Amino acid sequence: MTRSILLCDDDVHILRAAEFKLRRAGYDVRTAGDGQEGWEMIQSQPPDLLVTDCQMPRLDGFGLTRRVRENPVTSDLPVLMLTAKGFELDHDAVAAQWNVTAVISKPFSPRELLKQVDAVLNQQPQATSP
Repeated sequence: MTRSILLCDDDVHILRAAEFKLRRAGYDVRTAGDGQEGWEMIQSQPPDLLVTDCQMPRLDGFGLTRRVRENPVTSDLPVLMLTAKGFELDHDAVAAQWNVTAVISKPFSPRELLKQVDAVLNQQPQATSP
């Protein structure tokens, strides 16, 4: 079964580059331009992994992650958080506070993102469809 990833970022160039790399690696990839759109997609069809930017319109990555963690259906969903270079965060503190698997600073290499995704999804049991 193909593993699914939801990418949430308001930067279309980042979305397309990451989507291309992850699709070529065999993942089923859906994209959202902001956290609210991402949340709606998660509610209708939870992915195996969420990759989200911190700063987005309508609902930022922290708000999206909070909703994911508060929902019993998605509370264990692995999350990778993307941060802009100018938006300095203590990666360990963010990971602990928001229960995210990793924090990745932009700009990042799509190859490095793929390594993180592979590491996370190879540790997770495959989701079963309802």
